[in-house]
Amino acid sequence: MVVRGAPAIGCTGALALAVDLTNNRGGGTAFADRAEAVTYINTTLDYLVTSRPTAVNLADTANKLKAVAAATQASASATEVVAAVLQVAEACLEEDIAANRAMGAFGADALCEAVAERGGVAGRPAGGGLRVLTHCNTGSLATAGFGTALGVIRALHEQGKLAHAYCTETRPYNQGARLTAFELVHDGLPATLIIDSAAAALMASGLVDAVVVGADRVVANGDTANKIGTYALAIYAKYHDIPFFVAAPTTTLDPDMATGAEIEIEQRSSEEVTHFKGLRVAAENIQV
Repeated sequence: MVVRGAPAIGCTGALALAVDLTNNRGGGTAFADRAEAVTYINTTLDYLVTSRPTAVNLADTANKLKAVAAATQASASATEVVAAVLQVAEACLEEDIAANRAMGAFGADALCEAVAERGGVAGRPAGGGLRVLTHCNTGSLATAGFGTALGVIRALHEQGKLAHAYCTETRPYNQGARLTAFELVHDGLPATLIIDSAAAALMASGLVDAVVVGADRVVANGDTANKIGTYALAIYAKYHDIPFFVAAPTTTLDPDMATGAEIEIEQRSSEEVTHFKGLRVAAENIQV
């Protein structure tokens, strides 16, 4: 969890390889030939992908970099292979930010249209802007910059169409309380932190116009894997007839996987539930 957030994991994997190739492999001079360089790159990327199985962005980035290495001419030197891979790896950063900016603009429009269809005036209910709920952290701390779902909220704010943002604490690791709340306060957006179990009551009170969340993986049939609690929010939103959106870049799409039932779900330490700051708060011997 030193790095978390599907897009950030993908970018970090690419840049970690770039640092290794530059600092530890002499920019390719440590390899005897092209074949050795390609083998090392492929092996390293395969190993990196095993670290975070749920988020597909890392695997997507790894496949792109392996394809770049494989596409180099047979006569290419090891340094030429590394140079080609470094160029693509370094481009991941700017590409992710550009994608997030575009996604924010498209998402802001989509939320406004959806709310307008449900009785809002030009996408703005009484009060002058949208009241949007989000989950986990999907901002600059989870991407290369700007964010996915939080990028949509940022775009609404830039356009003067955000009345209020609500972020869930996102138990058990509290990414919403520790990260999203920080980003919202840092940017000066009108925002409130709520406990996870208050989301349905907040919707029932008529204080939420739309919900937007991020994703770790979106498969062929549209099934989406995201932070635990997202499914509950989708059900709450459906029940209260509130527009529910998933904001994710194309690197999060996995068309080779048919349904969400095939997604490998990362299992985390039970201490995230039983402990707080290293201190046990749950009863001994309780199953988690």
